[in-house]
Amino acid sequence: MNLNELTIKEARLKLDSGEMSSVDLTRACLKKIKEADKEINACLTVCEREALAEAGAADKRIKSGERGGLLGIPYLCKDILMTKGIRTTAASKILEHYVAPYDATVVARLREAGAVMLGKTNLDEFAHGASTENSAYGVTKNPYDLDRVAGGSSGGSAAAVAANMCLFALGSDTGGSIRQPASFCGVVGLKPSYGRVSRFGLLSMTSSTDVVGPLAKTVYDAALVLKAIAGDDARDATTAPEAIEAYEQAVGQPLKGLRVGLPAEYYLKDLDKEVAAHLAASAKKLEAAGAELVKVSLPYTKYGIPVYYIVTPSEVSSNLARFDGIAWGLSQNEASNLQDFYKKTRGAGFGPEAKRRIMLGTYALSAGYYDAYYKKAQAVRTLIIEDFNKAFKKVDVLLTPTSPHPAFKIGEQVNNPLAMYLEDIFVTGANLAGLPGISVPAGTVKVEGGKQMPIGAQVIGPRLRESLVIKVASALE
Repeated sequence: MNLNELTIKEARLKLDSGEMSSVDLTRACLKKIKEADKEINACLTVCEREALAEAGAADKRIKSGERGGLLGIPYLCKDILMTKGIRTTAASKILEHYVAPYDATVVARLREAGAVMLGKTNLDEFAHGASTENSAYGVTKNPYDLDRVAGGSSGGSAAAVAANMCLFALGSDTGGSIRQPASFCGVVGLKPSYGRVSRFGLLSMTSSTDVVGPLAKTVYDAALVLKAIAGDDARDATTAPEAIEAYEQAVGQPLKGLRVGLPAEYYLKDLDKEVAAHLAASAKKLEAAGAELVKVSLPYTKYGIPVYYIVTPSEVSSNLARFDGIAWGLSQNEASNLQDFYKKTRGAGFGPEAKRRIMLGTYALSAGYYDAYYKKAQAVRTLIIEDFNKAFKKVDVLLTPTSPHPAFKIGEQVNNPLAMYLEDIFVTGANLAGLPGISVPAGTVKVEGGKQMPIGAQVIGPRLRESLVIKVASALE
């Protein structure tokens, strides 16, 4: 096995025993990036010199007797998180040359843990999308089939893990952007509860649903990363004060007596037959492990997409207002007045999907429409939260598909924004309610051309019960 193909758990043993060095491991990952990324396009920035320096520092810490955790483990970071001294573009032309002056809290915590950052990954511009086709720097391709998308918006991170360019990657999940690409690329994607991980240094998309989380090769690895990045942060008032847990210890714990809910609204009649069969097999696997399967209903699920696509553009329009060409980012020098300057800068800097969401959000928040759209959407959001609360009085977790189908072909939905928005049908609910969710590989589905493409099963749990969803997800591996 090549070193870059190791899991974090496997690499940890070899690093701590002195069988290999972090520099060896880092070089193996950098070599894989050079070999594979010309076709996949998962990385926007590769920090070879900095990564090797960090790996060398990690080796010194290991030689001095330090052990465990993520020390010396190479990873890639979604390019929507601030990284001091390293370009942070959000996959947008408006930030093409922007170099962050500080680290996001999650990046700072990984630096402290001794993890080695290899570079920054591709995404849909400002995380607006479900396919990584909206990047200003080209689409990320699925390692299983280069004609298909990697999912989004954390498509670069998912593809990089699937292609063994790194041992784990950071993503962000606003409406499924960790879990859906994890499903498409056959890796594990963990969305923590809202507030479990600091958002400081994350270029905000939708401030009320954004969450940072890991994409990894195993549930154990994802749990280990979560432990390193989670926790209260004085610079993010939305972080939860509750103590973090040793999440990796939940892996492999018995399921006897656990109640697993199967929500009727997630098992639609037109769900891909092979996807449905794999989910049924996943449910049987949990039942065989001692869990009880319980049918439940989340009646307001059908309003999840409409609510999400009012709340999200509204908050997007507000968050992207800061990119005006004056304080930071792209600036157009030739303009006749301030209004013209704004138009030229933002017109040149933002891509089509960002512009679409700014216009939708500005409309929804405008005088005369705020009550009809944004306020009403927030009221229905409360009903969606109550749906989950009622369900969790009957069951401990929910088991659902992550996506209704495997990865689709590049360009297949690019001219149909509504179809693209519907990609989030099974994943937005957990974001609107602030709940933890995890996607784990659940098998493969035969697609056009005869190839087998991965699909995922999703486990959703009550807020701040990450250990519970990790325990159940590990039983599905």
